[in-house]
Amino acid sequence: MKITRIDCHVLLDPHFDVGSTSSAQDDIVVEIHTDEGITGIGETDVNPWIARACIEAPGTHTMGRGLTEMLLGENPLDIERLWEKLYVGSAMNGRRGAVINAIGALDMALHDLRGKALGKPCYELLGGATGQAVRPYASLQPDVSNIDAYRESMVSWVLEARRRGFTAAKLEVTPSGPYAHKGLRASNDRMTEVIAAVREAVGQDFVLMVDVQYAFPDADTCLTTIREWEKFNLFFIETPLPACELAKERGLTVVPHLWKTGISIAAAAHMAVATPHCAFIEFLPAELSESSLRKDLLTEELHMIDGRIPLPARPGLGIELNREALGRFKEAAMRVKGSTQC
Repeated sequence: MKITRIDCHVLLDPHFDVGSTSSAQDDIVVEIHTDEGITGIGETDVNPWIARACIEAPGTHTMGRGLTEMLLGENPLDIERLWEKLYVGSAMNGRRGAVINAIGALDMALHDLRGKALGKPCYELLGGATGQAVRPYASLQPDVSNIDAYRESMVSWVLEARRRGFTAAKLEVTPSGPYAHKGLRASNDRMTEVIAAVREAVGQDFVLMVDVQYAFPDADTCLTTIREWEKFNLFFIETPLPACELAKERGLTVVPHLWKTGISIAAAAHMAVATPHCAFIEFLPAELSESSLRKDLLTEELHMIDGRIPLPARPGLGIELNREALGRFKEAAMRVKGSTQC
């Protein structure tokens, strides 16, 4: 089997809000095609026009090669070697940032393709299942017009998540961060009252996580605020400070962060079920998202049952693109870009 073509689809929700902090509004979907008619699907969470350039740009020397040119003609089943080839071959352009994100989309598509070719779900080819299901937590999108609306909508969303069967949720508690332009401006001490209101609403048996989005400049400032949070029994506090840590080497639990479509959710679920120290995956269900891109891109995706995502049974990632929606989102991207290159 050989790779014959790579398609990059730049997608945009026609009703995107440039002032919103949500990357579920745009996407790049890659399809890796083979001479045997099997196609793998992947995506990545980075500006889709930039990602497409990273994938399609030609190379000029041995460590600045183009990603597409390195894959054409290759055996798509040799995934680990191909990742190394892409990483080393693009080292002068990448190693971090947009290029490594673009490689991630291609790697995801290769895993999907290998599973389809071998007739097995991806997790079986990653070492097998370590459990019977994946436990997702709900990502919540509160009203950010002011701190009072923020608190009240957070409570409403977490109750809705619980009603839909979630047993855990993550709160974005950032009163002085990326939503200030929308009206959400408050001191850090207001963070505690938001968490307290949610905990009171759902009780002690519901698992809560908090994402503060790098809210604190240093450890002392962080500790001043979060010392009161111990009583809320939080599972984790996400990104309080900048970090680069290797969890597995230290015996720590990992929880994959993703914010895109059902493609990434499927990839995270397969990885999680094959990873014994992965406790949760982030999960933005279509029903709790305002983005039509999140809602409509797939005709087949993984679903939660009784607070868990059952072991995927279909080959590969177990997903299927909605071609009509794909075309609609490509047209929206072309209108914004003002070209026919999407």
